Amino acid sequence: MITLFPCLSDNYGFLLHDPITGLTAAIDTPDADEILRQCESLGYTLTHVFNTHHHFDHVDGNAMLKENHGVTIIGPEADKARIPNIDICVSGGEVFTFGSFDIHVLHTPGHTKGHCAYYIPALRSVFVGDTVFALGCGRMFEGTAEQMFASIGKIAALPDETQIYCAHEYTLANGAFAISVDQNNVDLGIYLENAKKLRAQNMPTVPTTVLKEKRANPFMRAASASEFARLRSAKDNF
Repeated sequence: MITLFPCLSDNYGFLLHDPITGLTAAIDTPDADEILRQCESLGYTLTHVFNTHHHFDHVDGNAMLKENHGVTIIGPEADKARIPNIDICVSGGEVFTFGSFDIHVLHTPGHTKGHCAYYIPALRSVFVGDTVFALGCGRMFEGTAEQMFASIGKIAALPDETQIYCAHEYTLANGAFAISVDQNNVDLGIYLENAKKLRAQNMPTVPTTVLKEKRANPFMRAASASEFARLRSAKDNF
């Protein structure tokens, strides 16, 4: 079971709960207090944290949750020096068991050097951190266009029905750029109008799906690393 909730200014927090064993993981820790409030309201006991990367709005709650609740923290090997209280390092390619779920770790560098995503086939879901956003992608703070293009390709290669849980509500801003470079894309137009309706009701546009992004997201539609780099540069200056 997956629970999504807003926190900070534009982050989303996520809880992954296995009802059979009672294990519960927070995917990233933007706001420890809100994570604990959500757990309490649902009757969950937080046991794990899966960090996607080291940025503060993804790891800020690690220390409090570790010290006060003894959670096990899993995160990227290449980012380990910058992930507080990390217990278990992953680097991509691993499959680990979390209760009744198998968690597949995807190495998705570009936004940061060690960025990882967590794919759960049984739930047809992937937690992508800041690699892919609805109608967009993360900035390349530590990686190259080639790395980011390959990372996005790993998400695009998942089954079309896979739900993409990205970590920020950036869809309308991303959509404004997307329509500027792909104005004749009918799927994009429909997607953006639906997103506007959701946001007008203060509803999340997350999760999206692999199929929706392959049809409408210009970064996922890029045919080469060089095309991706051109789009990312244009978005950075949009």
